Amino acid sequence: MNSTPDTSLDPTLARIEANPTYQLLKRKRNTLGWTLTLLMLVAYYGYIGLIAFDKAFLARRIGDGVTTIGIPIAIALIVFTVLITGYYVWRANREFDRLTAEVLKEAGQ
Repeated sequence: MNSTPDTSLDPTLARIEANPTYQLLKRKRNTLGWTLTLLMLVAYYGYIGLIAFDKAFLARRIGDGVTTIGIPIAIALIVFTVLITGYYVWRANREFDRLTAEVLKEAGQ
């Protein structure tokens, strides 16, 4: 099934689809989305890989306390998730919203 809208019924959709600014927006948004997805997959599967293949490393104590190396790594993974989500929101608010407004303005002409 084709997920592309049928632009033959709506000339506004056809203008938007043909707009170079819209194509730029799609390309930038998709590139960023896939890049951040890849980073998350590497981070999460890397951590799971450590759990699966090197439990001794994660179980090593930090200093004389009870905290192990696995705890700060897990916290860093959570912080990383929040940071890349914030980065996406920042880019969306700063760049993607501006491009969307341009596309809509040009489509209304």
